[in-house]
Amino acid sequence: MNTNLLFDFSVNKEDNTIHVTREFAADQELVWRAWTTAELLDQWWAPLPYRNRTKSLDFKEGGTWLYSMISPEDQAHWCRFDYETIVAGKSYTGLDAFCDEAGTIDSSFDRMHWQNVFSSVSGKTTVYITIKVESLETLEKIMTMGFKEGFTMGLNQLEDLLNKL
Repeated sequence: MNTNLLFDFSVNKEDNTIHVTREFAADQELVWRAWTTAELLDQWWAPLPYRNRTKSLDFKEGGTWLYSMISPEDQAHWCRFDYETIVAGKSYTGLDAFCDEAGTIDSSFDRMHWQNVFSSVSGKTTVYITIKVESLETLEKIMTMGFKEGFTMGLNQLEDLLNKL
């Protein structure tokens, strides 16, 4: 990981949000593609030793990304991301949820609302991520499951991928 690049991860228990700011030494268009195309997402999204596999991705407002994070024992953990708003190359929002292979949402776990905003200055791209959940209980559950460690690992894998591209 390039320690000269901005990385900030904070949790606000008062409004049940996670804020992540991550800078990459890459062109905004490339960073955008890495967040919005299956072939690139599958190379960095799941934390090691897991791997990511996209079943389908329809990146448009009202579209869905159905994917699984697969354990070293080949156990699939399915997730579904429903895209709400997209401003091409600049931002998108949507709802993420655990689900089954068919995309049926697991109602025992609150959905996470994501807002990702991309900006570029001097050849570096910063992604501002805000994740909001309905309850403090869900926020604490996500953090206990290792979200910070896993997401940080994924972002580091993205940095490595961007350096190779």
